[in-house]
Amino acid sequence: MTKITPTHRRLRIALWAAAIAAAVAAAGFAVMRPDQIPSHQAVYRGDADIRSEFTLINHEGQTVTQDNYKGRWQLVFFGFTHCPDICPTTLAYMGSVLDLLGTDADQVTPLFVTVDPERDTPESLKDYVANFHPQLVGLTRNKAQVAATADAFKVYHEKLSDEDAADGYAMAHAGHIYLMAPDGRFDAVFLESAQPAEEMAEQISMRIAKEKRNQ
Repeated sequence: MTKITPTHRRLRIALWAAAIAAAVAAAGFAVMRPDQIPSHQAVYRGDADIRSEFTLINHEGQTVTQDNYKGRWQLVFFGFTHCPDICPTTLAYMGSVLDLLGTDADQVTPLFVTVDPERDTPESLKDYVANFHPQLVGLTRNKAQVAATADAFKVYHEKLSDEDAADGYAMAHAGHIYLMAPDGRFDAVFLESAQPAEEMAEQISMRIAKEKRNQ
């Protein structure tokens, strides 16, 4: 059983507080889609100042930018490999969503962006993302580039001292999954706890189908 330390409690409180605050902020700029989104589902849409902009290194050691994924839907989650529970749970959920998408998954690139570049090298990310889905891409670089990416996506993250954690620290971060459209604009934000994987897959499939009809 995982030992829950005071710092782990603070980490969870900070993470979920940030998630709630971001969801409230999202509600301020978003327009709900009641014809497509169940009333209980925390999914938002709108023209927020959330941008797919980055210059990072993938888990194969290649420098990539948002242009490498132009023309594809991006499913983006920020976390770190030493995360005790939220990250593995969310990444496993994303893997389930991708499997449920079937052939539509070919239109989606799932991205895992580390908020802990001090420890998360391309090599360690390669081993980590392989545990969740073969399509999952791990992204890292230096602190400045990771911070710039997090800022573009408006993602909260903070380094917290934790004497019981590896290297004496852990990372608090928002737990959102961003869906970015093929042109790079923000389309929706999901939380793993807000809906079953089947519902999220359905939402993405509907968007993919709509895009195809509009082409």
